Amino acid sequence: MRIALVRHGETDWNLQGLVQGTTDIPLNDTGRAQAAEAAERLALVPWDRVITSTLSRANETGAIIAERLGLPAPETHPGLVERRYGVAEGMLFREYDVAFPGDTPVDGRETRDEVAARMVPAVLEIAAAHPGESIVIVSHGGAIRSVLGALEPETTFPAIRNLSAHTLRHVDGELELVAFDDRFGAELVEAVVDAETARIQAAG
Repeated sequence: MRIALVRHGETDWNLQGLVQGTTDIPLNDTGRAQAAEAAERLALVPWDRVITSTLSRANETGAIIAERLGLPAPETHPGLVERRYGVAEGMLFREYDVAFPGDTPVDGRETRDEVAARMVPAVLEIAAAHPGESIVIVSHGGAIRSVLGALEPETTFPAIRNLSAHTLRHVDGELELVAFDDRFGAELVEAVVDAETARIQAAG
C-alpha cells in the first residue's frame, strides 16, 4: 500500500515565523491555494481516503484535497498532531532559538523521540486498518520529520515545506520511505505542457 505524508498549508503563524505546535491556527488564503495546488499533484495517482490530524489547519487541507480527489470528507486521528512545544508556542522562531538553544529543556515540549513514538504507531495503525489502500495523511512539519527520522535515522532531512508530500510503503507491518518531497510525476506533466507551449509559440 502507498501512503503520502502531506504537510498542511500555510497559516498566518507560519507566515509570521511563530512556533505553532498544537496551538490550533487555521489556514490562511495562501494555505488554501497551496492545498488546491497539492491536490492537483496528488490527483495524478489514485487514492482511497484522506486522514488528517485533529488540528484545523491539517483537517481543512485534507478536506480541500479530498474534494478534488472525489473522496469523502477526511477522517481524523489524534496521533497525527504536531509536536507540542509547551511554553514556547506563540514565540517567534528566532526568539525560540535564542531562548532554548540546542537541547535546552522547554516546559511542556515533546522530544523528537516522543513524537516519533506516537506518530509511527499512528501511521501503522491507519495502514493496518485499511490494508491495500492508498492513503493521504495530512499532518505537520515536525511530526512528519520525526517519522522520516525514525525510518532513516542516518539521514538528515531538510525542513518539511508546506504541502510537500513524502511517500511511504507499508509492507509486512513495516514502513519504508519511498520518496522525499514526491511530486507524483507532476514534473513530467509540466515538462509536456512547457514543450507544447513552446511549440505553439514557435508556430505562431
